[in-house]
Amino acid sequence: MKQKIVIAGGSGFLGQALAEYLAKECEVVVLTRHPSPSCPHGREVGWDGRTLGDWAKELENTVALINLAGVSVDCRYTAKNRRLIMDSRIDSTRVLGEAMVRCLQPPKVWLNSSTATIYKHTYSAAWDETGEIGATAEAKDAYSIEVATAWERVFNEAKTPRTRKVALRTAMVMGHGRNSVFPVMRRMIRLGLGGQMGDGRQYMSWIHEVDFCRAIEWLIAREEVSGVVNLAAPNPVTNAEMMRTFREVCGMPFGLPAAKWMLEIGAVFLRTETELIIKSRRVVPGRLLREGFQFKFSEVRMALEDLEHGGEMSAGKMPA
Repeated sequence: MKQKIVIAGGSGFLGQALAEYLAKECEVVVLTRHPSPSCPHGREVGWDGRTLGDWAKELENTVALINLAGVSVDCRYTAKNRRLIMDSRIDSTRVLGEAMVRCLQPPKVWLNSSTATIYKHTYSAAWDETGEIGATAEAKDAYSIEVATAWERVFNEAKTPRTRKVALRTAMVMGHGRNSVFPVMRRMIRLGLGGQMGDGRQYMSWIHEVDFCRAIEWLIAREEVSGVVNLAAPNPVTNAEMMRTFREVCGMPFGLPAAKWMLEIGAVFLRTETELIIKSRRVVPGRLLREGFQFKFSEVRMALEDLEHGGEMSAGKMPA
């Protein structure tokens, strides 16, 4: 009998990639607001991400619960969107904790999304899991840090003594799926808009979707690992280096740079926030490396070349 894994919020880019990856060896159940009877990689069950319901029965006798639920942050930070971003993360985490309290045989491990943006904006030394958390007042990225710290606080406060817990501080995940940054940046490159953004000094932490899925599988199996784990490739790069490498991989000889004031205007039209571009995130996977995890894509050129040529997952080749 296959082991069962439940993915909450599994209909987005990361959830779909993870369900496809895990379904080869496990029974996958996806909790989603809009279940489909023809899910290609497992079984979908309806939930609203806020209240207990029949979906909670799916948590019984599962090897792992993976919570990826949350409204996308790629939007304008209006009062309404701020509320949706915060509530979708807090409510889903809270109700999953409540559901597990009621389980006779709760999941062995609960992996809950967090974000690498919780760390302080920095141009200097990289942050591992002991890095400095950003301030929640005055800083331009204060809202993102507020969301991240509240998210982790609710997760940590959940009373699950029989379940190991891991908070996933995830960097930008590169893949081909909807809402992934790779196809968006690739279109920009092809249009000649692939120059550095702002001063180009800001660091970009990233991880290939294959390594994201492999790290999740690895964390499920490592019973000794709990607490905070950074999901990021070991070599973050500056924005200037990222865009230059992207252009080279895509065969574009030039890319127009975007000054900060241009990014501010463009963000309005794209309905996003410049914080997602300008903040310097220099995050490294300290615990994964110390515990022996081996990355397939440790350098950004390797990752971009793989994705440019179809990618392991998109080509139907399951990584080892």
